[in-house]
Amino acid sequence: MIELSTQFYSQSIKGSMDFAIGDAGIKHTSLENNVQRLSPCLKKMQAAYEDKSLPLLRVPEDNADLVEASVALDALSKDATTIIFFGTGGSGLGGRMLAQYSSAYSHAEDSSLNSHPEVRFCDNLDGRTLDAMFKDLDLAKTRFVIISKSGGTPETLVQGLTALQLVIDAGLAKQIPNMFLGLTEPRQKGVENGLRDVCDHYNIPTLEHHAGVGGRYSVLTNVGMLPAMAIGLDTTAIRKGAFHMVQMMLSCRHPSSFAPAVGAALDVTLDQQKNIRNLVLMSYSDQLGQFGAWYAQLWAESLGKKGVGSTPIAALGPVDQHSQLQLYLDGPHDHMITLLRLDNKGVGPRLPKKLAKLAGLEMLGGQTAGDLVEAEQKAIGEALFKSCRPTRTIDIPMLDERTLGALIMHFMMETIFAAELYEINPFDQPAVEMGKVLTREYLSQRD
Repeated sequence: MIELSTQFYSQSIKGSMDFAIGDAGIKHTSLENNVQRLSPCLKKMQAAYEDKSLPLLRVPEDNADLVEASVALDALSKDATTIIFFGTGGSGLGGRMLAQYSSAYSHAEDSSLNSHPEVRFCDNLDGRTLDAMFKDLDLAKTRFVIISKSGGTPETLVQGLTALQLVIDAGLAKQIPNMFLGLTEPRQKGVENGLRDVCDHYNIPTLEHHAGVGGRYSVLTNVGMLPAMAIGLDTTAIRKGAFHMVQMMLSCRHPSSFAPAVGAALDVTLDQQKNIRNLVLMSYSDQLGQFGAWYAQLWAESLGKKGVGSTPIAALGPVDQHSQLQLYLDGPHDHMITLLRLDNKGVGPRLPKKLAKLAGLEMLGGQTAGDLVEAEQKAIGEALFKSCRPTRTIDIPMLDERTLGALIMHFMMETIFAAELYEINPFDQPAVEMGKVLTREYLSQRD
């Protein structure tokens, strides 16, 4: 339970236990109690897979929607130089996270990517940013994907409708069906869906958002796989990695042998026993730079309910060692840090010994940039340990699409298990609806 390994990563929670860090850590019995409480949840999830009542668990093994998305993307990409994805929250963060994985460096030498249009994401609504973006476009060679599960997300519709009007004003109205693609829920009787109405009116092709998978859990559906295809990722491999985690869950006899369940028990036990309500996810790879932002929405929106929950914080190493680490090492004892560590040894350019000596860095002479990162991520883990700060490490031997899929499914399952311990529903967001209602009221009161 303390140290668990999968095909793609290994998890250790030793740095959060009292036998390792004293009173700042949790007792093994307290952790065991919460892990045991997850036994019914594990059985429920196994049953949900069998009866298909939790569609999220079935998404990784179904590739029919990938074929449909690929056909739609090929048609949309014809003669295009740029594809812009409009979508906020879960409709945008997953795509951004996958794009960061791709663009950082993993596919830098893949010449086939040169044939793909440039991909941009427009998730946050800002009038000035929107104006500046549109002024910079070769409109005739730009394509737009509008993603909204409900079809009524105001921010996304504003972006999409603005683009639509610009295309019309440019005399390209006849090209609208070739320039736009919608992604939203199937039409339901008596339920308004503005995006689908617009798409139907202008004959814009529309892909169906999985009705049983909410936005923040949708990255493995066509919502995330469509932008993944656009940037040249192997979407089948992403789903294979996610399905590996599902298969592990199905084969588990007890939650103590399943890393996401143990992770959830750790998070909640630290909250309950040590009042630790800030969970830092610190990744030591540019490829995972947006993974923390995706995780933050997943965790916060799923678990922040009825006065319970904890605050997720995204961090990136080594850069945030120079901005946040002081707080985590010497500030209040209310953080738990999860370190996502890649094997960085020998990676990157090698520093000449002569220049290293000149700069006073003789210990780095002949070593690579990755060697420094490797030393730092180990050192920070040890520093947190010696400072008695609860820490979890997730070590990743190789980061590829399958590993990324496994990590995505890990944290979605960890969130669901944590919700069971908090006795809340991880799939709704009731408080957010109040803000939406008040926003509409303010807009309707304008002069």
